[in-house]
Amino acid sequence: MIRQKIIKILQEAKEEIRIKYKAEMRGIFGSYARGEAKQGSDVDILVNFLEGATLFDFVGLANYLEEKLKIKVDIVPVDT
Repeated sequence: MIRQKIIKILQEAKEEIRIKYKAEMRGIFGSYARGEAKQGSDVDILVNFLEGATLFDFVGLANYLEEKLKIKVDIVPVDT
């Protein structure tokens, strides 16, 4: 999957992610962002979790994005 397609999918799901998982996507980084992803690479996503977000939101978002993108996702919260 190419970078532009990942960004498009994330943008299309933006509102659902904000409401359902109390999170806002801040961007992607790593091999997909650089255009160097290989088979087996995960996509690194920077996320800002909103007030009231829980561990269930974190795990739920990771599962949701992996299902949407069909690749392994590594979520990195902004405040870490």
